[in-house]
Amino acid sequence: MRRRFNSYKDEENNKQKHQTQKYSNSSSSHKRIFAFCLAFRILNSILVQSYFNPDEHWQGPEVAHRIAFGYGHLTWEWKQGIRSYFHPFLFVPLYKFLALMRLDTPWFMMRAPRLLQSVFSAVGDLYLYKLSAVLFGESVAKWTLFSQLSNWFVFYCFTRTLSNSLETVLTLVSLYFWPCMRSSSDKSSYVSRKWGLLVATLACAIRPTSAITWMYVGFLELYNARDRLKFVFLEVAPIGTLVLGLTCLLDRFMYGSWILVPLNFLKFNFLSSGGDYYGTHPWHWYFTQGFTVMIFSHIPFCIAGIIYSKQWKFSGLLAWVLCFYSILGHKEFRFVLPVLPIALMFSGYSLAVIDDPGVGSPEYKRKEFSKNHNKCSPKMTVAILFLLATNIPMALYMSLVHQRGPEDVMYHLASEATQGNVKSILFLTPCHATPYYSMLHHNLPMQFLDCTPSDEKGVLDESDCYMMDPVSFMSKYAKDWSHPSHIVLFDSEEQKLRSFLISFDYREGKRFFNAHFKVDRDLQASIVVYVRTR
Repeated sequence: MRRRFNSYKDEENNKQKHQTQKYSNSSSSHKRIFAFCLAFRILNSILVQSYFNPDEHWQGPEVAHRIAFGYGHLTWEWKQGIRSYFHPFLFVPLYKFLALMRLDTPWFMMRAPRLLQSVFSAVGDLYLYKLSAVLFGESVAKWTLFSQLSNWFVFYCFTRTLSNSLETVLTLVSLYFWPCMRSSSDKSSYVSRKWGLLVATLACAIRPTSAITWMYVGFLELYNARDRLKFVFLEVAPIGTLVLGLTCLLDRFMYGSWILVPLNFLKFNFLSSGGDYYGTHPWHWYFTQGFTVMIFSHIPFCIAGIIYSKQWKFSGLLAWVLCFYSILGHKEFRFVLPVLPIALMFSGYSLAVIDDPGVGSPEYKRKEFSKNHNKCSPKMTVAILFLLATNIPMALYMSLVHQRGPEDVMYHLASEATQGNVKSILFLTPCHATPYYSMLHHNLPMQFLDCTPSDEKGVLDESDCYMMDPVSFMSKYAKDWSHPSHIVLFDSEEQKLRSFLISFDYREGKRFFNAHFKVDRDLQASIVVYVRTR
């Protein structure tokens, strides 16, 4: 009897030791993966030297710079209370640290915010790997990470200081913790939907539109949960109230009055279609242009992965988000960034099947990934080369070449201001076409053409009036201007205003390449700085 007991005890000890060792190996593996992703994203952030969307600078670092240093521009959104200070506040300690260490030079002011975002992005990469491993096994997780790191748009956008980038990170972290998003046979004890709910609520605090994703996940969890009342009243309500309360307190402190940002955001973007002021697209745009461009050459692998993996919860989430955003008139690439890694997870599944056809079997997920499986089949080699050959040139061109003028011109002006050569600046460009004080980092008089939406439809803003007829606009504008020391404009308008600028004693100071082809306006091949000679 004692022998049988000792044998059972030894068996349990060995089992426990094996589980501990397996957990330790997994933890060590995740640390190595995170270190690799962090190094990759740091390099990624340094290579991103182009201008993509105004919100990257004007809704994050610019606001944080104002908080940290006392000067910076707040756009009309902040005056109407449709933005929360939660996201910009993340950059405030960074700016304070740079100032304390006297590292607030032009290079660091340009690079530091993206370097911080690269840390967040590496966390997102890690949790995408962990989510894929839980759902499909280590082999799929490896190829999912490859798909994530090789995709041109993720490379181009993920380390930018857009609120959408951080929203994507929080979405990946939260999805990992939601029990309803895992396969029915794998609900490990360490997974807690409370953590998933907390991170999801933070994502909604960063961007209220993130609620579109969590409506789907929340209703799915509610449908599957046995303790529905507990889920709603003891988890959703307390955690949601806590996060909403803390963000409201922060906004109350910063705005100086009680502001319910999610409600104001909802009124402007959904109830009044305020976003349509910045342009609209047809309903099918995400399917025919937007999302297809983002996922690019991974499309066939993504479609195959959806079909063969039969992971309908995630494919349903992908379809739900794309369809919901398709209803809205104003559409942008960055809006659907949070679900791009989900599509790339299906691409990873498809690649894993090409690498080893046994991936789809139920037994495969429970097996340890074979380290001896190093040889690539001809099909796998072709697939890898195809993805790298199509994505790497695109990623490097868009990050290093296309629309780099605004970043270069601000770095130049910041360097000149450091030497005392800049007194004031006028930006004769489309509204918010360059970074602002967050990159200049000098409290100098600056002015740009306003583009605040009008309450009356059809009324052109200052920026639109200038773009329609630059000469006529500047003839009226110059009647009471203060002769800035530097004027910044694109060459498409410079050709029309050259004689006008020369008549006011301005000469070309510096010219920067911007683009080989137009995006949504006339070709803005270069951006020019004019300097007043007296």
